[in-house]
Amino acid sequence: MVAGLLIFLCPSPFPAPSPREEVATNIDDARLARYLAAGALCATPSEAHGILCGLMCGGDADPESTWLQQIRPDAEAEPGDLSIQEGREALGELARLTRKELEGSEFGLVLFLPDDARPLAERATALYDWVRGFLYAWGTLDHTGAQPSAETSEILRDFTDVTRMDLDGLDDDEQNEEALTEVSEFIRVAAMTIYQERVVARAHVPES
Repeated sequence: MVAGLLIFLCPSPFPAPSPREEVATNIDDARLARYLAAGALCATPSEAHGILCGLMCGGDADPESTWLQQIRPDAEAEPGDLSIQEGREALGELARLTRKELEGSEFGLVLFLPDDARPLAERATALYDWVRGFLYAWGTLDHTGAQPSAETSEILRDFTDVTRMDLDGLDDDEQNEEALTEVSEFIRVAAMTIYQERVVARAHVPES
């Protein structure tokens, strides 16, 4: 159950993010999902964003390019009712905004998840997809010579536990709603914590 994940939570050191500015306003989530489904990974929008964040937080040399190569359909694919060019532009804008959020001074990363009006089970599944995408990206990176700290290792273990959430028969009630909100915030803060350690802090280490 989602509520069982509350044991991982701690007070957030970061302020809550502001709502993300509209991404590709003429492209809705359903069209983007059909576009991504034509890619090799068949990623959902939330999973695709998790992959992007995993690459950025893990310190990939060119995360945007790596990400697009992994998730976008090739020229021969059938990307639904969204053209290859439209999809690439939408993904490029999402990548730009995500980098801006991670690099900003307000720690305003916004997870790409369905809005709160959607059913609880749908939002919980999207959160599961996001975390699964993050872990997938992390596993593709070469960490030789830069092993994660104890804190990052613990976060990654917690992320793995999130992917074991029991989503079957999830009741749409206040307790689970609160739990999902808190777990989402934990994941958001944890991702930014990893970014601060793996990217920001290392960028300020003098070269020997």
